[in-house]
Amino acid sequence: MATVVRMDSAGGPEVLYCTEVAIGAPGPGQVKVRHEAIGLNYADTYFRDGTYPIEMPNGLGVEAAGVVEALGEGVECVAVGDRVTYTGFINTLGAYSTERLIDASVLIKVPDDIPLTTAAAMTMRGLTSAYLMTQIHPFKAGDTLLLHAAAGGVGSIVSQWAALLGIRVIGTVSTEAKRQAALTAGCAEVINYSESDVVSAVRDLTGGQGVDVVFDSVGRTTFEQSLDSLRRRGLMVCVGTASGTIPPFDPQLLAMKGSLYLTRPALADYIADPAEKQALVDAIFGHVRSGAIKIDVNQVYRLEDAAQAHRDLESRSTTGCSIFVA
Repeated sequence: MATVVRMDSAGGPEVLYCTEVAIGAPGPGQVKVRHEAIGLNYADTYFRDGTYPIEMPNGLGVEAAGVVEALGEGVECVAVGDRVTYTGFINTLGAYSTERLIDASVLIKVPDDIPLTTAAAMTMRGLTSAYLMTQIHPFKAGDTLLLHAAAGGVGSIVSQWAALLGIRVIGTVSTEAKRQAALTAGCAEVINYSESDVVSAVRDLTGGQGVDVVFDSVGRTTFEQSLDSLRRRGLMVCVGTASGTIPPFDPQLLAMKGSLYLTRPALADYIADPAEKQALVDAIFGHVRSGAIKIDVNQVYRLEDAAQAHRDLESRSTTGCSIFVA
């Protein structure tokens, strides 16, 4: 029997509950994976609250790491005993579980020198950081990046990656503790938005010009601040919507604010091609294995505590990465 987190309807954290289910044998193309750790991501709250509509009842979670225990017919990409991780979208939903059946094609082999707890914490965040730093903009040394939620899981990885490339990162956070965490991760300057006006601070720090790129994972409450922090012809990257979705706007606004560029990328479109996915895997795993990027797992929960984990996530009281241990 496996312990799984389920929900019967969309809603707040209180809709989550644990139950025991029998996991059968893998079918063609599937494997059975025993999870050691499961990633907790802000995107999980979108499935839970109905922002991302899914059929009900359903499971939750799209990222986990563990060991392959059984193979279905035709599976050749992995073997029993392999250490694996995965992330995705609807195709991997149901990761909040001690074991599961899953399509073998989504699995990523984990090097022996990366703990499975680290793999569960970094797969989605690491691949997201990898495409942001290598595919979205032709970054070069000396560029300036405004990074919202700089002390979060993606923020801490992006800060370290940017520092490796000689990019100046201006982070935003909500507390002094998060400011210190962001500085440690590689931000050159950090703005506490609860104490300072972000736009004014950015303009002061950039001699009035603004930044080259903004990575904004907050959404509704920071959207216009982000646009106003960009230099002429700068790039706004809407990475997430932690504060709510961005309201409709007239594209003429981009012209009025300096002929700005805007994109709303999704990880799924950067890992759909196997070769592109492997390149991102190699990039983030390589940095972690070399020690150039460190993955901070700062919150660890049991599956039984899924509701509290979501409350902590939505209250923005977490830093770095969060996982469940199976």
